[in-house]
Amino acid sequence: MTTLEDLLKIPRFSDLKLLTNPTKANILVESIEISETPDVADFIPKKIFLLTTAMVYKDNQKDLIPLIDSLKEQEAAGIAIKVGRFIESIDPEVVAYANKIDFPVVQVPSTQPLGALLHQLLNYLWDTKTEQLSYALDIQKRFSDLLIHDVSIARFVADFGKMINTPVILLSPYRKVIAHSKHFTQTSKPAEYYVEQLINKYDHWNEDSHSSFMIKDLNQAPLQIAGFSVIVNSYFPHYLLILNPEQVPYPMSEFAVEQACLVLSFMLYKNQKIQESLDFLKSDFLAQLIEYQQTPHQSKRDWLDLGANYGLKKSTQYQVAYAVCSQTTATATKIKYQQEESDVAFQWLQETLPLRIKHTSIFKVKNTNHLAILIQSRVEDLDKILTEISCELSEKLPITLTFSVGNLYETAEQIANSFIEAKTAYEETLTMTAVPLIHRYHPKGMKSLFEKMNLEDIHYFCETTLKELAYPVEDSFIELRKTLQCYLSFQCEISKTAKEMYLHRNTIKYRIDHCAKLLGKNIQDPTNSLNLRLALELSERSNQHQ
Repeated sequence: MTTLEDLLKIPRFSDLKLLTNPTKANILVESIEISETPDVADFIPKKIFLLTTAMVYKDNQKDLIPLIDSLKEQEAAGIAIKVGRFIESIDPEVVAYANKIDFPVVQVPSTQPLGALLHQLLNYLWDTKTEQLSYALDIQKRFSDLLIHDVSIARFVADFGKMINTPVILLSPYRKVIAHSKHFTQTSKPAEYYVEQLINKYDHWNEDSHSSFMIKDLNQAPLQIAGFSVIVNSYFPHYLLILNPEQVPYPMSEFAVEQACLVLSFMLYKNQKIQESLDFLKSDFLAQLIEYQQTPHQSKRDWLDLGANYGLKKSTQYQVAYAVCSQTTATATKIKYQQEESDVAFQWLQETLPLRIKHTSIFKVKNTNHLAILIQSRVEDLDKILTEISCELSEKLPITLTFSVGNLYETAEQIANSFIEAKTAYEETLTMTAVPLIHRYHPKGMKSLFEKMNLEDIHYFCETTLKELAYPVEDSFIELRKTLQCYLSFQCEISKTAKEMYLHRNTIKYRIDHCAKLLGKNIQDPTNSLNLRLALELSERSNQHQ
């Protein structure tokens, strides 16, 4: 793109004299206009360089100040005033005011016809844009050839760096180097050296779709980097970095970079969809495994053979960790965000977890945004590893991974047990005020089956089963309840109950008979015994909640 400073440096325009501060002439010029009307600012687009003879201001040049104000407000690139026709020279006060508001004023000599100057300036601008467009189309043709030949992303980035003759780096959403041009093979520092500097210096550099940064090169001299977002997902884009963009040979325009970003978006999207189809098969396998292993009286299957393509290994240690991205108030209703967040977390785990735990396989849980990690080896410091992985991701992106861990099992036929336990542990965290990064499954027995029941339903069950013994107030009923509870805990053995309560056997027998009469049922009956024990436990727990 051409600036006013560029135009004034061209030899054919050397007789144009910049009267204002030269440092303020680095402003973009998109077109040229010629006009003598005072309200011209109302009828021109932005970034226009205006040519005029100032005919209407010949008697009072100070009226040029409102014109300059209106042009400044319209974001014009500057004004060129011809002298020797209607005005002999430009009033210094007008120039001083233009300097004050950083608006370029150029003096055109009387020997330069404005009509001819207009055509010369426009021809130069149009030639520049034509050259830029031609270069961009050439780049596009070369990109198309690469796409037709289905080259890898690494090859594409390497070729793009060669085309523009400057180092190029492609980053993942969590700023890992995916590919880079071959320039880094000729230096002592890898591409990661520059990315690390960028991350350390600019905390929020990833928020802009197009930004420019300054870091240090190998000689500690200033190094400029241009950053561009490569949109594959709405919330977590990839990034294309171009080092030394000012050294890119002319006429490398933003068109070429935008086309490169577009092609990379397509390539990344295509790869993502291919991976998603493979992940779907993997998720489907996990769902079938869980369902089959939880269904009784099924014939035995060779899960290691069936799951060989999905990462299942022969081992004596199988454990499942259930991974979920914690939601904030801002993201709780954003379905698309949650899906993309889960995909990024999945990629992160795929890349980082196998480096720390061998024989792991990561599954997307079907019809959810959750992940299941199958660990097929014994890991002594599992909690520490999972915590580190979660914290490292949180430092790079606003994603908090939490893990719920099932128990360890010895055979592949028991994978479903560990999965169910891990998922149950996750469901427990939903009721917690402060959710820990790691939560392990702890068996709770039969009572846990009733944890989600309404207290009114629990009270009804306890009162119909235990009657006066459900929530006793009188001392006699309290003693009967204690005796019944102890009697059932010793499998209805009177002698053991008497010994435990330091009472005579006949006293125990009398109390149990009284309980049977009060409840109207045979306490020794297995079904009645189970209901009574359950009601005693639940009524005790509901009392604690009140």
